[in-house]
Amino acid sequence: MTAMRIVGVLLLVLGLAGFLTGGFSFTKDTTQAKLGPLELTVKEKESVQVPQWLSLGAMVLGGMVLVLGFRRN
Repeated sequence: MTAMRIVGVLLLVLGLAGFLTGGFSFTKDTTQAKLGPLELTVKEKESVQVPQWLSLGAMVLGGMVLVLGFRRN
């Protein structure tokens, strides 16, 4: 596969995943205080929302790049 086809497929997959899930969440560990050998850490759960227009745009762009990758051969 050429690089254009790989980029096109990757954009399609990421756009579809963003469209279906709507975002993702992750856990972040932060150190709040350090007192000698004792350490106080806090786990914070954060979420990132992916806009639907961005996901649809990635799918359309991925489809266009994929078609252009096949036309060049």
